[in-house]
Amino acid sequence: MSTELDRTRPVWRQVAAAIEARIASGEYPVGARVPSVVELSAEFGIAASTAQKALAHLKAEGLIRAEVGLGSFVAERPAPSSGQGEA
Repeated sequence: MSTELDRTRPVWRQVAAAIEARIASGEYPVGARVPSVVELSAEFGIAASTAQKALAHLKAEGLIRAEVGLGSFVAERPAPSSGQGEA
């Protein structure tokens, strides 16, 4: 299943946004495995390096965590802070 992408915009950003939307919607809940580079390449019809860049961006944003040999998983989001320090 290939997902249509706007080839006039950076493809890796679109792929990252698609995965982020799936996380936000609960399609990929906390702890769930996200698609691998190979799976993303097949789904979106993109190069492996593009898929790697999208996953690296999601990891840098703290949305996913990678475990060597196991894959990437939805990270637990820290609770929003109220801006007040603890007493």
